[in-house]
Amino acid sequence: MKDKKINISRNLIYLRRRNHLTIEQVAGEIGVSRQAVSKWESGETLPDLLNCDMLARLYSVSVDDLIYFDGEDPTGIPPRDKHIFGTTVVGARGQVVIPKAARDMLELKEGDRLVVLGDSSPENRGIALIHADSFLQAAKEVYDMFYPKQEGKP
Repeated sequence: MKDKKINISRNLIYLRRRNHLTIEQVAGEIGVSRQAVSKWESGETLPDLLNCDMLARLYSVSVDDLIYFDGEDPTGIPPRDKHIFGTTVVGARGQVVIPKAARDMLELKEGDRLVVLGDSSPENRGIALIHADSFLQAAKEVYDMFYPKQEGKP
């Protein structure tokens, strides 16, 4: 197993500031004293497992990132379940290879259908991919919300 350095003190300070919270607010949210949070941030003590879980939930990050994120990545600690898989190059015919880490994590396999979504606004230009089944399910839920089935009608 690769050794990971514990960086929780620095990460707690970073996350609290990123979320514009005071030490008192963090303490109140997770039900501990202001002194406990202060000691965690100074590195004098470490939060127990349950408090790590509550802190990760408060900041919407994984417990692993809360404890081990090393600060080398200029994008900061990523939100829970959000990932950056790297870059790819558009081929001559527009083909794009999805990075292996993304294919593995999302369990994509040959033949899977994906919906390509796009945003052409100048400030947010980009594309996103979503499993076709997930997209169709979400579209059906929206449709059903606006056009509910009436009793006696198909």
